[in-house]
Amino acid sequence: MKLPQAPRAVITGAASGLGRAIALQLARTGGRVLVADVAMDRARETAADIERAGGQAAVVECDVGDAAQVAALADEAERRWGGTDLLVNNAGVACAGPVGDIKLDDWQWCLRINLWGVVHGCHAFVPRMKAQRGGFILNVASSAGIASFPEMGPYNVSKAGVISLTETLQGELAPYGIGVSVLCPTFFKTNLMDNFRSPAERHRKMAEAFFRRATMTAEQVAVAGLRGLERGELVIIPQRDGKAVYHAKRFTPSLYFWGVRAQQRRGLMSKLVGAE
Repeated sequence: MKLPQAPRAVITGAASGLGRAIALQLARTGGRVLVADVAMDRARETAADIERAGGQAAVVECDVGDAAQVAALADEAERRWGGTDLLVNNAGVACAGPVGDIKLDDWQWCLRINLWGVVHGCHAFVPRMKAQRGGFILNVASSAGIASFPEMGPYNVSKAGVISLTETLQGELAPYGIGVSVLCPTFFKTNLMDNFRSPAERHRKMAEAFFRRATMTAEQVAVAGLRGLERGELVIIPQRDGKAVYHAKRFTPSLYFWGVRAQQRRGLMSKLVGAE
């Protein structure tokens, strides 16, 4: 199932990173994009780039953790473009640390944006897509939602929830001709660390080291996500390391978690990236 030639798209967290990369991919086919974000200066820059690339753009300030603001975003898409062909629930933040050390406020912050932001997006847009009998939803999760690595509790939980929600929606929305996929990348070059929260500097150093070693760009992840969506893939995993984790956990879960426990006891991950 292919996206329309000039899709009407709504992308949250579109001011930078992966959201911006997806927006620019759509712009090259004349896409009409609502750039939704809280960083308005960068959102306006993205909108200008979309127009230069051949698309149309409008900017909407939207905190995805606020259901009313997301509902207003759906209203704006209806008013401006007459509907939505593609919803990309992309806005996200990162949080790391051991359970019990991470502040509950940080748990709530991470879940509010990463999980509730996607719930709000689906809640606002799904009824409209059902009424128009078609559309696409691309939810952006992470390989973290599959891997369940230690000391990443809030992030893991939020992304696992997005994966589960997407699996639920695929069955619910198939009768309406609505395609649903979840994008689960590992590390790629992005600005996710801008608002990173953790109780220890070690976690920031580890995350930054992995981002520095990333070889895939946001543009490549964007292309993989859109192609997978059109192919009807439920779970889209762009990188080889993510695919390896997915298959290891699925087919040999006992061995997989033995390895996770072993590396945690020995501190191998910290040693690997020099973040001890």
